[in-house]
Amino acid sequence: MNLTLKIWRQKNGNDSGQFVTYPISDVSADSSFLEMLDLLNEGLMDKGEEPVAFDHDCREGICGMCSMMINGVAHGQDREPVKQITACQLHMRHFKDGETITIEPWRATAFPVLRDLIVDRTPFDHIIQAGGFISVGTGSPPDANSLPISKPVADYSMDAAACIGCGACVAACPNASAMLFTSAKVAHLNSLPQGQPERYQRVVNMVSVMDHEMFGSCTNIGECAAVCPKEISLDFIADMNRDLMMATFKGITPTVSLNGKK
Repeated sequence: MNLTLKIWRQKNGNDSGQFVTYPISDVSADSSFLEMLDLLNEGLMDKGEEPVAFDHDCREGICGMCSMMINGVAHGQDREPVKQITACQLHMRHFKDGETITIEPWRATAFPVLRDLIVDRTPFDHIIQAGGFISVGTGSPPDANSLPISKPVADYSMDAAACIGCGACVAACPNASAMLFTSAKVAHLNSLPQGQPERYQRVVNMVSVMDHEMFGSCTNIGECAAVCPKEISLDFIADMNRDLMMATFKGITPTVSLNGKK
């Protein structure tokens, strides 16, 4: 395959950045999208040019590091029949020979560009730090069946825990909202018996930090769920809003500092 790549190049957060066009040839249709970028970088380094910086780790659709917009869609999920995948799971056979592909980083105030296609997703860590914990008693371990959890509750919690924190929801949302991510992180603890002691304090803390990190407001457009590679449901947002309302009635206020730490 012969392709034309229009890639966003930006030296650092202070650089204005620009799209740079690169022709690339002899791309295997069986290679992944990230392997195609590896091939491009090998050619750039052979010519003494700076390789394109992009995030990656597991390359198995688990870590959520491969955050990039491909032809204006998070993870390039507009390629039929592929849906709910990460960029590393996208293969070149879903593109046409001679096609022009535009690649750029997430665009959100809360995700500043560090270099080329890499953005700073530290705000997600701050949200998790604000409430991603449960209180446990110390001492000998409890018996395995001392705290039974029904299968529907366990399944609900596992569905929420499937979120890999890639940031596609924020990048796809016109408001750059992090409600889908935050609600998933809230739900996977709030739905379990172990998470009940901090349930309402947790949701207040995490939403407070989310707002401070300058994510936008949710207006129920649904783009977040449409591009989520793990199919996180909008139901989690509704459940988080319900817990937040209950916390307001209880008069619970945030107990975290503005950087998301205790």
